[in-house]
Amino acid sequence: MTMTKNRNLALGAGIMLLAAAVFAVSGKYLPKSITLLSANPKEVVDEVWQIVNYSYVDGTFNKKDWHAIRKKYVINANYKTNTEAHQAVRNMLKELDDPYTRFMDKKDFTEMQSDNSGKLLGVGLQLTQDEKTKQIVVVAPIDDTPAAKAGIIAKDVIIKIDGKSTKGLDLNQAVQLMRGEEGTSVLLTVQHGAKVVEHKLRRQQIELHRVKAEYRSELGGVGYIRLNQFSANATEEMRKAIQQMEAKKVSGYVLDLRSNPGGLLYGAIDIARMWLNQGTIVSTRNRSGGCDDRSTDCKQSADGTALTNKPLVVLVDGGSASSSEILSGALQDNKRAQLVGSKTFGKGLVQSVRPLHDGSGLAVTTAKYFTPSGKDINKHGIKPDVDVDLSKEDIRLLMQERQRVATKNDPQYAQALVTLQGRIAAQNAAPTAIAQPETTVN
Repeated sequence: MTMTKNRNLALGAGIMLLAAAVFAVSGKYLPKSITLLSANPKEVVDEVWQIVNYSYVDGTFNKKDWHAIRKKYVINANYKTNTEAHQAVRNMLKELDDPYTRFMDKKDFTEMQSDNSGKLLGVGLQLTQDEKTKQIVVVAPIDDTPAAKAGIIAKDVIIKIDGKSTKGLDLNQAVQLMRGEEGTSVLLTVQHGAKVVEHKLRRQQIELHRVKAEYRSELGGVGYIRLNQFSANATEEMRKAIQQMEAKKVSGYVLDLRSNPGGLLYGAIDIARMWLNQGTIVSTRNRSGGCDDRSTDCKQSADGTALTNKPLVVLVDGGSASSSEILSGALQDNKRAQLVGSKTFGKGLVQSVRPLHDGSGLAVTTAKYFTPSGKDINKHGIKPDVDVDLSKEDIRLLMQERQRVATKNDPQYAQALVTLQGRIAAQNAAPTAIAQPETTVN
């Protein structure tokens, strides 16, 4: 399948300090009728324009005259330095009014690639930019990082960075202000509901543990698996985790996707196949309503390679975004699992990350994705089967006392166990019920 050979699609919600993509060479996909300008450094501006022109998800370019924009930034413009050209690219992309389509200079692009190794320098925040308000919004904090320990949570808004207002800043500019040397501090002013709180966070090396698996003694043996991000390594880590739990003869699973901001599209697909033996996982549509621009198959399905059929409950919340929503949506729509928690983030757009000729990079929105039942969750999110909204006091305790998370002192996890118990009982009763003659429908 062509789509599986080009594993370059990313679904991270415009994430700061966290890698969310692999790479595809962009130039080979440009229309033959348009060639790059030979002038340097203008070349990179035209290169970006062409990629967007060819592959952007909305053929109206969000109701902007994209050819007039080319005239403004490419034909009628001259740039003396790469810095000027890169700023022009950022300004040009702002015209699209899409926070997920963004430019990365060589330093940012290199850091994004190295982030996939599982280590990064920062305060542990994953951010996006609200499409309407342009505010810098927290998708989720990374577990056991300065941001998480300070109590910053999903949907908080970063309104100042070291006293500088984030109003008018794009995501990359906000990220640059937050970055710094290891051991230094950054002061974040955060809008948390109606309250404004300041947090002084110390920058440090952050090690990302993609998958955490534990055997729990409840219900005759439960496999608790927490997935933090859909990275290149997460698929194999998930496979090992399930195999380890199967070897311990667990009776069911709790898969924790809370505060998971997404990542690689194919990570979600591969992991879904570990839980789901048959059924559609996700479908993608480009601006013409067809498949992604290098795909021959819009629909991705399970392939009979599930590692377990044990009962499954999935924990989600407002920090579960993009790839997390693909996985949870697939498991919910196929009735493979019940979702417990609160409504997910609501990002149904796919980005393709392209290297540019000067070493910089571009993330461009190329498609929308839909759950198996055809739901477009963008800006809407996925509603869990069992709603468990945390109170302010619950959130405060879980943030201040991280040892409470995924224990019976965590209301969402406690409910997950109740729900899982029901699913285990139903599965154990199913063979007996099927064997009874009176259950046959004539």
